[in-house]
Amino acid sequence: MRLLVAESDEALGVFLRQGLEAEHYSVEVARDGAGAEELAAAHEFDLVILDLNLPGIDGMDVLRRLRARTAGLPILILTNKSRVEDRVRAFDEGADDFLLMPFAFSELSARVRALLRRGGRGAEPVLRADDLELDRLARIVRRGGRRIELTPKEYGLLEFLMTHMGQRVTRPMIIENVWNFSGETMTNVVDVYINYLRKKIDAGAEKRLIHTIRGVGYELATEGLERSQKKLA
Repeated sequence: MRLLVAESDEALGVFLRQGLEAEHYSVEVARDGAGAEELAAAHEFDLVILDLNLPGIDGMDVLRRLRARTAGLPILILTNKSRVEDRVRAFDEGADDFLLMPFAFSELSARVRALLRRGGRGAEPVLRADDLELDRLARIVRRGGRRIELTPKEYGLLEFLMTHMGQRVTRPMIIENVWNFSGETMTNVVDVYINYLRKKIDAGAEKRLIHTIRGVGYELATEGLERSQKKLA
């Protein structure tokens, strides 16, 4: 799942990115209101963590515009404002939850999970392909009932492939959505991580799920791919 963190404090933004990525989320960070709005317009996010004290465009204005653009997007507010009036205003403008600073990361993580469970944008909580299962809320992967331990990037890559099951995805698409970079750079990294995934997901299984599409990229598919591959040969 992809999260947007709009946080003016650079150190806190880095802390949140590292903590959330360790829990297998894909994270984009903006330092000001304009950056948050630009990212929100360019990408689809499953949840936003929003600092109300953003420079430039005020966090409350960002909240109002995000809510107007995407009615079901879960938005968690971070702020050091403790007045009840501030919280009431934030909820009236469309916030789903409110967390006062300083806070424990474990609490923030729990609130993120709770908001995602509500299914704000209708994202499937559990992805399945044949006997492979990815629980996006518990962040657990199993194949044939066997739990598979993945690194954060391996998890993000598998989630991307499973949300595009049956579709051919290019290396630049993967780099942009899993590594949060754009362009043709680092595409060799994708091949390395695909190999990592294959060893954990497909090794020893009767059916291969992760396929290479020559001249295109990759596809996660449960059937019919061998036939289409022969046509390409």
